[in-house]
Amino acid sequence: MTTVEHGPAETVTLAGAPTNLLLPGHDVPIGRYTTVRRLLPQRARRMVGAWCFVDHFGPDDVSTSPGMRVAPHPHTGLQTVSWLVEGEILHRDSVGSVQPVAPGQLNLMTAGRGIAHSENSPPVRPPSMHGIQLWIALPEDARHTPPRFEHHPAVPVVSEAGATMTVVVGSLAGEASPARVHTPILGVEILLPAGASVRLPLERSFEYGMLAMTGAARVAGVPLERGSLLYLGTDRPELTVEADRPARLFLLGGEPFAEPLVMWWNFVARDHDEIVAAREDWMAGRRFGAVADDPDEPLPAPAMPTTRLKSRTRDGSFLPR
Repeated sequence: MTTVEHGPAETVTLAGAPTNLLLPGHDVPIGRYTTVRRLLPQRARRMVGAWCFVDHFGPDDVSTSPGMRVAPHPHTGLQTVSWLVEGEILHRDSVGSVQPVAPGQLNLMTAGRGIAHSENSPPVRPPSMHGIQLWIALPEDARHTPPRFEHHPAVPVVSEAGATMTVVVGSLAGEASPARVHTPILGVEILLPAGASVRLPLERSFEYGMLAMTGAARVAGVPLERGSLLYLGTDRPELTVEADRPARLFLLGGEPFAEPLVMWWNFVARDHDEIVAAREDWMAGRRFGAVADDPDEPLPAPAMPTTRLKSRTRDGSFLPR
C-alpha cells in the first residue's frame, strides 16, 4: 500500500508513561478506488513500538467496482503486514512473488534496502473487502538486508473467556506467530461476542495501542468506537477489554523504537539524504526491480518538499541535528 500524502517526516524515539490517548482516524485515498482510515502516524502519536503506519479499510462493497487498485510502488526500511477480514487481495512484488491473501492468512513483506510491489483486487473476488495494512520500521541491523516476502496460510489462535485472539505477529499466551520480525513486537486480532470480557497479559516494557475495526468496546475502561485508535502507553501488566455488542479489535504492541526515523511517501529512512537517494533510484529504475506480472505503469514519486526533512519526537518537536 502507498500513501498519497507528501509526508510525514516524523519519528518516535522515547517510551511513554501509562496513558489513554484516543486518536480518531482520518480518510486518505489509496489508488483510484479505495479510501482508508489512517490511524498512524498522527501528530499526537507517531508510532506504537515499531509500528509506524496503520491503515484500516472497509468494509467496502467491491461487487460492482474494481476494488483495490494500487499500481507498482517502492518501499525501503520497513515491513508491510497485510491482514484481511473480508475479501481477497493479490500481492505482486519485485522478488517474484505473486500471492493472494484471504481472511485468516498473513502476507508479510520485508523491504530491506528496497522492494517494489502492487496490490489489487482479483477479477473474481468476494463482494466485500475489509482489512488493515500496517508498517513495521526496521532497526539498523535489518534495514539494509535483501528484500523478501512471506505468506503464512495460518497463524495461531487463542480462545479465552469467549474471546478469539489471532496472533498475527509476535506472541501471546504461549502462542507465537511464524512471521519473521526484527524487533520485539505484537499484533493480535481480537474478536469479542456481545457481553464478553477478557483480561490480556501484557509486557510492561512494551507500549500498546488498540484499534476498533467493527463494533465498539471498552478498553481499560475507555470507550473505543470503530475507526479509532486508543494509545495505552507502557508499564501495563495486563489489559481488560469488554464488549457490550460484538466487536473486532486489533492490538498493537512493542518495545518503544529507539532509533530516529524519517518517513516520506513510501520510504522509511534515517535522514533526508537517504530519502532523496531512494526517490532518485525509483525514478531512474534502479534498486527496486520490476513487479512480477503486473501490467500497470509504476507510480511516480511525488516531488520532494522544498525544505529538508527532519526527524521529530512523539510530540511533534524537531530533534536536534
